[in-house]
Amino acid sequence: MESLDTNFPVRHRKISFESKGNKTEIVICSYEDHILVIATQIGALGTILHARKEQGMSVEPTFSVSVIFGKRDEPMLTATARRLIEHISSVVPSKPLVLSLGLKDHSAETLKEIVTTVIENRIW
Repeated sequence: MESLDTNFPVRHRKISFESKGNKTEIVICSYEDHILVIATQIGALGTILHARKEQGMSVEPTFSVSVIFGKRDEPMLTATARRLIEHISSVVPSKPLVLSLGLKDHSAETLKEIVTTVIENRIW
């Protein structure tokens, strides 16, 4: 299920789907200076990450991903934020990402499904 609300002051989209038996809800918000993505299976925020494209002169882009709070020992969560910021920065290079992952299932399959769903429903 999906909905796009352009009346709310911040453009956002809500998506809900089943992933390996877990109801998964995603909210994507496009602020003037950030993209916010919340993905939850627990009804709470969970681990919050910040990802951005580094400004520099190198030919290859570099990205910075940090855990604001939550699980710091979950490399798959960091990889998820990196995949999303790589995609976002190819469209809007100056917008950082704040990503919240409150998940019961941290498997690679679930995280890939979340990345795919966010990209398919992007509003940036």
